[in-house]
Amino acid sequence: MQNTLQQKPACGIRRALKHPFAGFILIGLMLLSLQVLSILGVGFVKSSMLNGFASVMVYAMVGYGFTFLLGYAGLASLGTAGFVGLGAYIAGYFIRQQPQIPYLFVILTAVVVSVVLGVVVGFISLRIEGIFLAIVTLGLSEIFYQIFNNWLDFTNGSMGSSISKYPIFQFFQNSNNWLASVNAAWFEAVSNVPLLRAIFDMKTLDARRAFYILLVLITMILMMLTYNLGKSSTGRAMLAMKNSSSAAQAMGISLLKYRLLAFLISTIFTGFAGAMFMSYFKFSTPSNYTIIFSLNILAAVLIGGSKNLIGTFFGCLIVFGLTPIFLQDIPFFRDNSWIINVLIGSIIILIVMFYPGGLVQLGQRIKHIFHQLTAKRRLYVYGEED
Repeated sequence: MQNTLQQKPACGIRRALKHPFAGFILIGLMLLSLQVLSILGVGFVKSSMLNGFASVMVYAMVGYGFTFLLGYAGLASLGTAGFVGLGAYIAGYFIRQQPQIPYLFVILTAVVVSVVLGVVVGFISLRIEGIFLAIVTLGLSEIFYQIFNNWLDFTNGSMGSSISKYPIFQFFQNSNNWLASVNAAWFEAVSNVPLLRAIFDMKTLDARRAFYILLVLITMILMMLTYNLGKSSTGRAMLAMKNSSSAAQAMGISLLKYRLLAFLISTIFTGFAGAMFMSYFKFSTPSNYTIIFSLNILAAVLIGGSKNLIGTFFGCLIVFGLTPIFLQDIPFFRDNSWIINVLIGSIIILIVMFYPGGLVQLGQRIKHIFHQLTAKRRLYVYGEED
């Protein structure tokens, strides 16, 4: 009886770790622990490291949308950079030029504009596919890049767009915000509430820390939503369409519906991620949204595993996070920054060559080797059973 009671917690933990959301939660706890260690003053957790993980989270959001486009619907796109830039510049413009507009409306605007353009590209995908669709979306990304460079009133051109305050957590520091313009007396009453004042009137450092935590929560929520959507009838229909469009049509699956839906999901994620990028880093320049960015997102999804969300996160960590998190503080790599690009490129090549399933396949291989070694160890210690 005593042994049974002792084994129950272990079994409960084992079942919890096998839950589909366990990996998402563990990633979130790891990211949160870094911010806690930074607040406690632990030396190795620097602001550059936290900013690096923040960029990984933002780009992982883009990767989750791209997972539906490539991993489930089998549609190739090189226009990702343009949609991320569009979301960033829309957020930057409204936060800077129209501070009276609520932040939630700013995010919705970035998402809605991205959705409209996603519908257009989705209709285009009905007539062309494969490499031709990639070329068309590449052309669309180049159009966005030229707009970002030359529409000075909207983007400030090559000088870049910037905002001065963190949204949400520095709300009361903006004298032109919408609440003050609606009712000055109510605004004054609300601003005198200590709890609200503490949350929405932070200093810059505290606001950055709070927005980092918000990014962690958003990342976990998006991973859970994306996982559930992939396991739903929508995800299964997209996979059927990817494997054989003619067979999918024979089963009654509408190519129009699911191709449009794939582009919609992708553009919603990318537009939202762009707004999050501007909100956290408070600066955006056209050089961030070139074809190189789209190719890096494609590489991150491929090396992570095109349908695996944890793999996509670690793929983004390799492609976008190695430099700011691990390598830039090493003198050799700081003095020879070109070697970093060679290192990242070599990692991508090796993973794609030897593990075409991405980091997921590599993880399964390591797990299999570990089980073999464990079995051999047990055989050595306890001997072969009769």
